[in-house]
Amino acid sequence: MTGKIAALILAGGEARRMGGGDKPLLSIGGRPMLAHIIRSLDLPGIAIGANGDPARFAPFGLPVLSDGPFAGQGPLAGVMAGLVWAAGLGAEALLTIPGDTPFVPPGLVAALSPAPACAASNGRAHHLVALWPVTARESLHALLSAPGRRDVHHFAASIGMRRIDFPSGKWDPFMNVNTPEDLTAARTRAGEQGTEGALWP
Repeated sequence: MTGKIAALILAGGEARRMGGGDKPLLSIGGRPMLAHIIRSLDLPGIAIGANGDPARFAPFGLPVLSDGPFAGQGPLAGVMAGLVWAAGLGAEALLTIPGDTPFVPPGLVAALSPAPACAASNGRAHHLVALWPVTARESLHALLSAPGRRDVHHFAASIGMRRIDFPSGKWDPFMNVNTPEDLTAARTRAGEQGTEGALWP
């Protein structure tokens, strides 16, 4: 694995099934989900992708990237913002992780390299747990600038993204928190794994 890698935590979802608000700031095991994700990453360059007032993420001390001119076009707009930011850092690839996926395993960059590649578990691809080549920003910009599909999996396929399978035991390493029931399950899992701790930071 060569080249600089940056990471973007996608925290821009509207959380409709949770009644609104910022899911990544919900507490699991005594810490916000976002803190669990940050601590799983061993990268010097990490940003948060979110629209609205960035001050709500100030305690994490990370750059907050809005979707800019592509706001309202779904998660690919966040990926686009991340790729532009990563290019500015001189990175060759961008790791993306949804902000409602608190149990991602360490070592994702090594497992997914070389880009483009995404994680998969239990027969399902997770196209936003992915390593994107920074050069993909040109084709993504063209896609977002024209009418057409905005499906993440469609764009991923268009750049030849590979699937890397991760083993699942009792718990899926890429479980995400979409509903109150998911939140309860995640808190149960955190208790079983002994991940209770002080609130971030």
